[in-house]
Amino acid sequence: MAKEKILITGAGGQLGSELRAASKNYPQFEFVFVDKDEMPLDEPEKVRSVVLEERPRWCISCGAYTAVDKAESEPELAFVINGEAIGAMAVACKEIGARMIHISTDYVFPGDSATPLKENDPTGPINVYGASKLKGEQLALGNNPDTVVIRTAWVYSEFGQNFVKTMIRLMKEKPSISVINDQIGSPTYAADLAQAILHIVTAARWVPGTYHYSNEGQISWYEFALAIRELIGSNCPVNPISTEQYPTPAKRPHYSLLDKTLIKKTYGVEVPDWRKGLAACIGRLI
Repeated sequence: MAKEKILITGAGGQLGSELRAASKNYPQFEFVFVDKDEMPLDEPEKVRSVVLEERPRWCISCGAYTAVDKAESEPELAFVINGEAIGAMAVACKEIGARMIHISTDYVFPGDSATPLKENDPTGPINVYGASKLKGEQLALGNNPDTVVIRTAWVYSEFGQNFVKTMIRLMKEKPSISVINDQIGSPTYAADLAQAILHIVTAARWVPGTYHYSNEGQISWYEFALAIRELIGSNCPVNPISTEQYPTPAKRPHYSLLDKTLIKKTYGVEVPDWRKGLAACIGRLI
């Protein structure tokens, strides 16, 4: 009997790499990993043709335009990759009866809440990246209602470039560093998110819709940096600064804490504390 095929886009990214690492524990599936060479997300028609050619049972959409600041000067490209390409993927999945899991972001929200964000809270992106990702969500669910959208936040991993690896490098290179202390959220260890996705794939029932996933806890980027410093045994001074003291081309949400109740209740997903994920990741890095 043929194995069910899982097509994973963005294979070279943080989440794609963690899914590849986790895939060896799921021998009942045939995994096909594609990146921009095999599936150029800036060419939506090719995206559709790859899905139709591979004919997977599942399509896990991890590939994205993620350069948040650069998106401000490349809005058309960001909307093609994060919007149109996802819409094309959803159309192709519907044509062949494939289930789609699309990864989105806390940046679809304005970041002005004071309580953990629920899936049905009003969206209102404050930068191009967030707007393009919101368009992707809308096209994914609009073109293929048999889709699960997972919004996540503050993703890091042993793979690729991310906050954790940057902090480790800067703490070795600099006499001191400054980190923003007025943006609140919870980090997401990509390996934990990968496990949650595969848990959903293997769940007894499939419930399409929008869900939130990040690790448990509530911290600022500054507190995250302090935890990294402690785990690597660094003495580098870390200074708290405000968002205004660190201007960037794209605005960042001040509050990104996601409410994970729905994904836990619907799929029985276990969500580890952020400290546990960070310790595991740093254990692999040092």
